[in-house]
Amino acid sequence: MLLLASCTSENTRRHIGISQCSEDIWRDWQNAEMKLEASFHEDVQLSFATAHDDSRRQTQQIDSLVAAGIDLLIVAPNQLQNVSPAIDRTYDSGIPVIVFERKTDSQKFTAFVSADNYEMGRQMGTYIATYIGGRGNIMEVMGLKGSSPAYERHRGFHDAISRYPGIHIVATLQGDWTEETAYKATHQWFANSETADGKRIDVVFGHNDRTAMGARRAFEERGHPLPLFCGIDGLPGEQGGIRQVRDSLLTASYIYPTRGDLLLQLALDILAGKAYDKETLLTSALVTHENANVLYLESEEVVRRSQRLERLQRLASGYLRQLSVQRTVTVLACGVIGLLLIAIVLFYLYHRGQVNIRRERVLNNLWNLNVLPETQEEPPTPKDAAGPETTEDSETPDTPEDTEPTASAIAAMEDSSPFIARFREVVERNMSNSELTVEDLAAEMHLSRVQLYRKVKTITGSSPVELLRTARLNRGHQQLLTTDKTVSEVAYAVGFSSPAYFTKCFKDEFGMVPGEVRK
Repeated sequence: MLLLASCTSENTRRHIGISQCSEDIWRDWQNAEMKLEASFHEDVQLSFATAHDDSRRQTQQIDSLVAAGIDLLIVAPNQLQNVSPAIDRTYDSGIPVIVFERKTDSQKFTAFVSADNYEMGRQMGTYIATYIGGRGNIMEVMGLKGSSPAYERHRGFHDAISRYPGIHIVATLQGDWTEETAYKATHQWFANSETADGKRIDVVFGHNDRTAMGARRAFEERGHPLPLFCGIDGLPGEQGGIRQVRDSLLTASYIYPTRGDLLLQLALDILAGKAYDKETLLTSALVTHENANVLYLESEEVVRRSQRLERLQRLASGYLRQLSVQRTVTVLACGVIGLLLIAIVLFYLYHRGQVNIRRERVLNNLWNLNVLPETQEEPPTPKDAAGPETTEDSETPDTPEDTEPTASAIAAMEDSSPFIARFREVVERNMSNSELTVEDLAAEMHLSRVQLYRKVKTITGSSPVELLRTARLNRGHQQLLTTDKTVSEVAYAVGFSSPAYFTKCFKDEFGMVPGEVRK
């Protein structure tokens, strides 16, 4: 029942697919936020796919996510037209679709989340125009061609600049959101002397911080006086735009919020049938030298808290996994215990019907010893060999290893040596003597204690003490079955100094107390 319940629980998991158009620091932050938010929900599974700015690949990845059985798709389309058919197919199949950051060519989506890219471009244009006093030359480095953020930022920027006749956009370079492409495009512009000669650039506006930094690298290599560099994204962290503004690598940036937590919560609300907004515009803000230091300190604190929270989440996930394993082990242990109880009951019933067989086995095994190959085993040290050994002490082995006699030490007596026959004769004759020691046995066999130990151990694999105790217990078992003696009488008769100790050793040997044998 528990296993079936576990399977049912697994089937209720909400599977959310995330299709990212590219892989960069901005999307890394966003993915991390979604993962952190998902960690608060046990029944959420996330599957990420990254197209690396390839619309054909993104189309294939979306189709694969749908084939994998996702319950909802979150997608940032690489380009307006090329990816829209795959999104439309997903929506038409009944799977909710959240489009974020970039628009599609269609209205087939469940919800749209983004900042206002047109307003970002317009605000940045107004800031730059004011900063340079309404006069100067500007280079614009575009984002990916055909993507809605690049188109809208470009339009908003030009609408703002058009109000300043003294400002001229002398170069518009095509990039793809990456630093390397922006660097190459700027470097190529310098190489084209007809375009670059005589045109001083006062400001470079990159459609994101990475393109602005790529252009900066090309200008630094050129060796001319550097213009101002402005971008968009304003990410926190060591490589983020906020720090780059603080360190004067950029003159300004514009925070483009990632809000992966909001995206995931929106997805869960849609799947749960809760009310939601069809379109959500995220709040953003301009980052300049005046506020960069404060924003950086605040963002660093947010980062530290997020990292601590992630560590706590990992610890909690580890504890939950351990708890799950413990629950599974407990269920299995209960099953094993149940089987053991059944086995014990069956064994007890079987044992009651096998008293005569047990009696016969005990009688046959009494003093049947297996002759083992000669082995080189060290005898006890003189210190161990010295000193009296009473019957009470005889329950302790002569060696540091507390080895119990094994079944391999029992075999046909006919194959044993004359030495063992003599040893058996001496033990049987003195068995009732509770003061009997190994030294006594050795003396009667005209051997030293060390010689007796070595010989017996080599032939039988057991020590003299072990054989003496086994013989007494077997003789006691036989007398319990064949005489009317009390347990105490039997104990003394076979050489134990106390009935209590006899009972303990008997139970260890036969798995029952002496009184149970007759029952």
